[in-house]
Amino acid sequence: MPALRVRGLEVGYGRAGGAVLTKVAFDLPVGARLALVGPNGSGKSTLLKTIAGLLDPRAGEIRVFGLKVGACHHRTSYLPQREEIVWSFPVSVERFVMAGRYVHCGWLTRPSATDRAVVGATLDELELTPLRHTPIAELSGGQKQRMMLARAVAQGSDLLLLDEPLNAVDAATRAIVARLLTRLQAEGKSMIVSTHDVGLHDHPFDGVLALEGGRVEVQPYAVAH
Repeated sequence: MPALRVRGLEVGYGRAGGAVLTKVAFDLPVGARLALVGPNGSGKSTLLKTIAGLLDPRAGEIRVFGLKVGACHHRTSYLPQREEIVWSFPVSVERFVMAGRYVHCGWLTRPSATDRAVVGATLDELELTPLRHTPIAELSGGQKQRMMLARAVAQGSDLLLLDEPLNAVDAATRAIVARLLTRLQAEGKSMIVSTHDVGLHDHPFDGVLALEGGRVEVQPYAVAH
C-alpha cells in the first residue's frame, strides 16, 4: 500500500471556474521523497491543499495509506506558504508549534508531558529553543519558515506535504531543514516537497512530479497511472 495514491483528480475553484488540475494520477511509495515542481499557477499549492483535505475535488480519488482523506488527518501534516499565516496574531513560537499536537490532545485539553517533550525536541532540532517565548511577528523570514516546519513535524505524521519550505531563506536555514528532512525520511516518513528549484535542496529526491497546464508528468520512482 503506497503512502499516497491519487487517481483521476480534478480540482477547480467555484462551480463555473475552470479546472486547475485535470486527470492527475500518481503514487507516492512509503518512505519516498517527491519534488513537486511547476511554474506559478500550475496548481502545486492546490494539489497539496486537496491532499490535505482543505479543498474538495470535483472528481477523482485520493487515498492516504489506503484511507480516505477525512479518515486520517492525524497521519498527514501540511506546511502552507508563509503568506497564508496571520503573523500579527499574538502567540509565541512555542504555542504556535504546540498547535501541531492538537490533533492528538484536542483544542480544549491541556498538553501532556509527551506533547511538551515532542515540541521541545522539535524546537531544539530546528534551533528555535532560544526563541520559544518570542512573538511570531518578531521572527525573521528564515525563523518563521523553521517555526512553521516545526509545527508540521511536531504533529508526528507519516505523510508531510510541504509547500515551498525553502522559499526565501538563507543558507543556514537550508542546512537545518535539509538535516531534518533527511532524518525524517530515514525514519520512513513520506514527503511531497513543492519547490521552484530542486537544486536548492541538499538531499536528492526519489522522483519529480511536474505540473504544467493542470496536468502531471511523473518522472522515475513515483509511478504514474
